[in-house]
Amino acid sequence: MSLLYISEQITIYLGLFLLITGVIGNGLLILTFSTVRTYRKTPCTFYFLIRSTDNIAFILINLISRIVSAGYEIDLTRTSVLWCKIRQYFVLTLGFISFTCSCLASIDQFLATSRNANLRRLSNIKWTYRIVIVVLIVCCLHGIPAIIFDDILPNIQICGITNESYSIYITVYVLTFSCIGPIIIMVVFGYLTYHNIHSTRFLAEQQADRQLAQMVLMEVVLVVISISPYSINTLYNLITSGIVKDTNRLLIESFIFTITSQLCYFYYVGSCYMFLISSNRFRRTTKD
Repeated sequence: MSLLYISEQITIYLGLFLLITGVIGNGLLILTFSTVRTYRKTPCTFYFLIRSTDNIAFILINLISRIVSAGYEIDLTRTSVLWCKIRQYFVLTLGFISFTCSCLASIDQFLATSRNANLRRLSNIKWTYRIVIVVLIVCCLHGIPAIIFDDILPNIQICGITNESYSIYITVYVLTFSCIGPIIIMVVFGYLTYHNIHSTRFLAEQQADRQLAQMVLMEVVLVVISISPYSINTLYNLITSGIVKDTNRLLIESFIFTITSQLCYFYYVGSCYMFLISSNRFRRTTKD
């Protein structure tokens, strides 16, 4: 049994599992945050609401095309220039939005649980609306170069980047803004939030705040587990990009890429279930 066959099976069956559970989980999270009044007025939950909506779009666009390509050998990115450009644009844009909202949610929880009244006032729903609008605009504009520089490469017939400078930028972007950056931000502010809660008796007695803080802290753990292997693999590929590799090494590296990239999807799926399981409000809502 070859590594290529195993990679295809992992992409198909694990991909289907992540697709179904991701859509259902994020959908339940959107339902919970939309129907519970306390959550609707909380900046942190608004960030998660935007992120969950974004996650569903990301999962549908990215996972379905991967599953169809691996299971039925139908890859429109190899035959349609339009789909090649549009898919890369949405993958880049939606991924940026999701990670940004997660980082903003962790920062907001640090502000909301701070002893400093001035810092707590920065956790404001009106400012949150404005920040989200700016984030959406910036992320949408950031993805435009993908439409310009992504195309079907004539020699190997795959969707790729045609501009060398943009290719270098994307490598640096993936490593910093999609891998190392979110991990550092969420670990730092997650720790500060944990410290704030356990050092302030008043906050420790507020169940709603504790539930949101628990979600942020659990997501920190999830991000480290799901994104770190992909970050390490991306860094490895960057370091070894100038090395001539034989077929066997390329197959092994392709298999590792499949594993680490599939592991990344647990970030888009796992946090919503951890919150729903830990939330007393959700359990009461579903019982009612």
